Amino acid sequence: MKQCFAYIRVSTAKQGEGVSLEAQREAIDAFASRNHLSVVRWFEERETAAKRGRPVFNEVVRLLRRRKADGLIVHKIDRSARNFADWAKIGDLADAGVSIHFASESLDFTSRGGRLAADVQAVVAADYIRNLREESIKGLNGRLKQGLYPFRAPIGYLDNGRGKPKTLDPERAPLVKRAFELYATSSHSLRSLLAELNRQGLTGRNGRALTMNGLMTLLNNPFYTGVIHIKRTGRSYNGIHERLITPELFERVQEIKSGKSGPKVTRHNHTYQGVFRCAHCDGPMVPELQKGRVYYRCKTVPCMTRTIREDQLEIAIETRLTGLQLARRDLLRFRRKVDAWQNETKHEPDQRSLQLRRAKLAERIDRLIDAHIDGRIGSEDFSARRRSLAMEEEALDQEEREMRDLVAEAAKLRTLAELASSIVSSHRLANGPERRQLLEIVAPKWRVAGRNVELEPYDWLLDLKAEAGVPSGDPDRSIRRILASVPEGLLRKVRHEYTNQDRVRSMPLGRGQV
Repeated sequence: MKQCFAYIRVSTAKQGEGVSLEAQREAIDAFASRNHLSVVRWFEERETAAKRGRPVFNEVVRLLRRRKADGLIVHKIDRSARNFADWAKIGDLADAGVSIHFASESLDFTSRGGRLAADVQAVVAADYIRNLREESIKGLNGRLKQGLYPFRAPIGYLDNGRGKPKTLDPERAPLVKRAFELYATSSHSLRSLLAELNRQGLTGRNGRALTMNGLMTLLNNPFYTGVIHIKRTGRSYNGIHERLITPELFERVQEIKSGKSGPKVTRHNHTYQGVFRCAHCDGPMVPELQKGRVYYRCKTVPCMTRTIREDQLEIAIETRLTGLQLARRDLLRFRRKVDAWQNETKHEPDQRSLQLRRAKLAERIDRLIDAHIDGRIGSEDFSARRRSLAMEEEALDQEEREMRDLVAEAAKLRTLAELASSIVSSHRLANGPERRQLLEIVAPKWRVAGRNVELEPYDWLLDLKAEAGVPSGDPDRSIRRILASVPEGLLRKVRHEYTNQDRVRSMPLGRGQV
C-alpha cells in the first residue's frame, strides 16, 4: 500500500472555522480507501493560493522531493495551486516519480491525456484567481473614490461594516489626538512619548500596550487628517470619515520627526528647547543643565556666541514682548473698530430675516409640489419653477455662508487682540510647552545675539498694533489686511491658558472662531 501525504487548504480564516477542511478530509479518506492508499501525514494550509511561497505547501514539496512519501493526495486541482509557479512544482514532483492524486476528479496524472486535462484545469483556476483579484481591486478602488477606507480601521477609529465610514473610537481617539499634540510641542522623544501614552492607557488594536512600531505607524498616518493614503500605489483620496487632527498639526509632527524643527528633549523638558538659534551662525541654541542652572549654548566651534542663562533669556524675551504688547486703551479702540466693521459689512437682512425668507421659500416649494401632484401644473412648468426656486435657495445659502464667515472673522480678530494685549502675562503664567507655543505665535524665528534677543514678529501682530493705535481710517481695508496676514493654522495654536484674564480664559477657540 502506497504511503501518501494529504494536503488540504482553505483560502480564508472564515473558511477554516467552517466545514471546508472536514469536507476535504472526508473526501480524501474515501478516495484513499477506494484506491488502497495510506495517508501517513496530513498538511493543512490557511493561506490564499493566489500568493506564492505558502509555507505548508513548500514543506510538502520539500519532503516529497526527499521521498518521505510515495505520493500526494489533494482534494481538487484548485486546492493545490492557482498560480503557475506552484503548479510547476507539482509537475516536477510527478516527473520525479511521485504519485499525484485528486480525490474529487477522475484524472490519471500518469497519462498524457490526464496530465493535459489537469494542466487545462490549472490554467482555468489561475485565470479565475486573476480575474477575482482584478474585480477585488476594482471594488477597493471604487470604495476609495467614494472616500471609504476598505481596510481595517487604524487605532482611534472603529469599523462599521462594508460601505460605511470609520467612526471615532470614544476611548482611543482622544489619546491618539493627545499623542500628536504632545509630540508637536517638541518636548518628547519617541521613546518618552511612548512611555507617556502607555501610562495614559493607549493600547493597540489587540488590546496590548502600544509598541514603538505602532507609534511610528500612528504618527505617519494621514488618515487622522481625513486623507486616505495607499502606500502601495502612492495615491491619496479624500475620506468622508471625521478627521481627528488638523493638517497643520500633522505637518508639524512630520517636521519634528524629520529633524527640521530642532532636537527633541529626552531627559530634561527645557523651557525654550528648539526655539532659539544663534544670530551669528544660525546654529541651534542647545540647552544644558549645569549645576542646577540651564544654559543655552551655541555649539558651532568658531562662532562668537557662547552661552546665555535661561533666567537672562527670560528677561530679554519679556523686554521684547513688552514692546509688542497692545495697550489697554488700544485694545478697547480695536474692539470698537471690529464691532463697527462687522455691523457695516454684514449683509442685510440680518440672520432672523434670512430665517423668515428661508421658511417662506420652503412653503413655496411645498405648494409647488402639491400643485404638481394634484395636476394643476404640468411637468415642464413644474421643472422651470423648481429650478427658479432652487436658484433662490442657493442665493440664501450663499448669504448665510457669508454671514457665518463674517462672524468667524470678527471672532478671530477679537481673539488675536486679547492675546496681543496680554503677551507678557501669558508668558509669565505659561509652562514650558505653552511658552514655546506662545513664542511661535508671536514670531516665526527667535535668535540670540550675546545677551539680547532678536525677532521679526508676524505681520498680523504689527498690523494689529498699528491699526489699534490709529483713531480713524478705513476699517475694512486695514482689518482685511490683518486677516490676510494671519498664518495658516496659527489660531489653532492659541490656548486660553496663555492669559490670566478671566474673559480670555472663558474664550476657548471653537470651530466658529478658528
